Amino acid sequence: MSFFTKFGRVKRNYILTQHGKSFLQAPWAGGIVLIVCVIIAMMLANLPATAEAYHHLLHMQLGLSIDGMLFPKGMNLEKLINDGLMVIFFFTVGLEIRREISHGELSTPKKAILPVVAAMGGMFVPAIIYAAFNAGTMVSNGWGIPTATDIAFAIGIMSLLGNRVPISLKVFLTALAVADDLGAIFVIALFYGETPDMLLLGIALVIMVGIYIMRRMGEFRMLAYLVPACIVWILFYYSGVHATISGVAMAMLIPTKPRYSRSYYLHKADIIEQRIIDADKIEDENEAEESRLYYLRRMKQISDGAQGMSHRMEHLLMPYVNFIVMPIFALANAGVHIPSAEYFNIFEYAPEVGSIGMGIFFGLVVGKPLGISLFSYLAVKFGIADRPDGATWKMLVAVACLGGIGFTMSIFVDNLAFDKDTHQEFIDMGKIAILIASTTAAVIGSILIALEARREQKLDSEPQK
Repeated sequence: MSFFTKFGRVKRNYILTQHGKSFLQAPWAGGIVLIVCVIIAMMLANLPATAEAYHHLLHMQLGLSIDGMLFPKGMNLEKLINDGLMVIFFFTVGLEIRREISHGELSTPKKAILPVVAAMGGMFVPAIIYAAFNAGTMVSNGWGIPTATDIAFAIGIMSLLGNRVPISLKVFLTALAVADDLGAIFVIALFYGETPDMLLLGIALVIMVGIYIMRRMGEFRMLAYLVPACIVWILFYYSGVHATISGVAMAMLIPTKPRYSRSYYLHKADIIEQRIIDADKIEDENEAEESRLYYLRRMKQISDGAQGMSHRMEHLLMPYVNFIVMPIFALANAGVHIPSAEYFNIFEYAPEVGSIGMGIFFGLVVGKPLGISLFSYLAVKFGIADRPDGATWKMLVAVACLGGIGFTMSIFVDNLAFDKDTHQEFIDMGKIAILIASTTAAVIGSILIALEARREQKLDSEPQK
């Protein structure tokens, strides 16, 4: 093989690697991967060659058999994904909420008031709209489905729109989505769990109190928190409180304070830097290299210790959540078997059954932007919050439309709202409505943002009279 051929391959591989890294780091990449997984799941669930195997795989029983008893009880692949793997997603959401509350956009009342009030409106109005269509019917319990916003999709769409959206509104939507997630977690915990086993829940709470005391005493080893977290998850799983809530609860207990202070880090970094320089003077090259590697490892340890454990965990887990956990969730939950075209008629209504489709569609597409915009306007009107800098009300309404992208959280609540054994068709209809409504909200939001940005740009370019 010639030098030029080798060089060409190396160059091509390098370019592909760099493009791969750029894609993974893009804020919209997670949304693209989710869309692809939704399409794959729908194909697997409906193609004759794969449908049976797809559903059989999801319902395959899993666990450890001890004397003929399966542990954990009732665990299959779908349940492992929704009650187990999604704990990592909720844990990461909890870390993000903790960061925003500690030193982010929810850290002070002045910063938090507008996105929190907007998030409340974005939950109340969709719930009311759903209830208006379905109160007193068999599907009335699904009111929580259209109350959630999918952070990954909403932020991803907004990133694709570039500088058309003012920075202040990007910050507003991010903080709103975090507050919305916190609200969704409370909804799941309070309204979509079983009657809890108070003994198991009490034991879990005792362990969590112990973790809190351990944190207050200055424990900074990651393993000291992860092992109890697994025990708490098992206790939550068997207690009747949805197991994913344990992920959020544990995230709130992870230390945000770094092990080393800023002054200590700078002092140690200077010393280690000098040691690396001294290593270059060692005549024996092997000994010099060994010394350099040792001090580089020490530098990494000091750098890690200068960051809060919560920040390090969030940074570590985020790629796995965006490109493994959520895509697997989409593959397992977006695969709706559609026996006839009636499943796409989301506006069908029956007095006894109501209409899941209309409740979810209008809740997400109309209720979300209406609730977010109305509550934001009232908060500013009554002087309890300030409108985001450089943002018009029309642009805020356009951005609020992106709040109607429910997807992950909405599908998660849809799985909890109805009984799989007796009303699987309700769950499937809900998922179809979520996919259609989320797509519609994304398209409407994007068009309105582009039109408003063009109008503002035209106004700015006109000569002042």
